[in-house]
Amino acid sequence: MPSPTSDPLLALRDALREFADARDWDQFHSPKNLAAALAVEAAELLEHYQWSETASDPAKVREELADVLLYLIRLADKLAIDLAAAAHDKIVLNAKKYPVEKARGSARKYTDL
Repeated sequence: MPSPTSDPLLALRDALREFADARDWDQFHSPKNLAAALAVEAAELLEHYQWSETASDPAKVREELADVLLYLIRLADKLAIDLAAAAHDKIVLNAKKYPVEKARGSARKYTDL
């Protein structure tokens, strides 16, 4: 098990490192392979909504969300990216691109606001 940490993303990262190491899977976890696996898992998540606005099996959606998160964390780890910091920076950037006074209630892209 990973060492205890107060940061859940770091705890998951450490657990994934240990999981892959125990199985000698690091050799397969190139950024390209992880990005492809992430895309596949995201597509599997989307499949639950293919013909409906609501998923018929919330437990399966939960599993697919977990798969997406785990591959994302593993990819960020391999690329030495602080995922939480990157996400925060992206929120700040999006706030500039989509100011409330222009974007509120609109689905338009920032270039069309």
